[in-house]
Amino acid sequence: MARLLIVHHTPSPGMQAMFEQAVAGATTDEIEGVEVIRKAALAATAADVLEADGYLLGTPANLGYMSGALKHFFDAVYYPCLDSTTGRPFSCYVHGNEGTEGALRAIGSITTGLSWKQVAEPVTVSGQPDSDSLSACWELGATVAANLMG
Repeated sequence: MARLLIVHHTPSPGMQAMFEQAVAGATTDEIEGVEVIRKAALAATAADVLEADGYLLGTPANLGYMSGALKHFFDAVYYPCLDSTTGRPFSCYVHGNEGTEGALRAIGSITTGLSWKQVAEPVTVSGQPDSDSLSACWELGATVAANLMG
């Protein structure tokens, strides 16, 4: 069975809503043969990354960058996973009250270094998530999970 690892930092109600919709999309009945593992960014380990077949990342944009929690995750897993996770599918969702560009740029740089393959456009939300952005998070979760179906 394929495994999707959702690594998230959910410090706000908006991020929690986005996370819940991404999980709902990834675990919908139409997705078969994919186990979804949810890990807080500060708890996820290199072993979690190595055991997964694809990744969905969720972070707030803090001061124009990804959260410190997601940065810590990448710092902890980068070298242990560098050669073993090449080509694995991923995408992300980012919430910010101002700009999300810096967070997306940083995630893009790190995942490029890891040679992960982006399989869906990131979902970015500024301000409070509305029904359209929450639907986009659902679609994102479903899309990344569907990429792992055998």
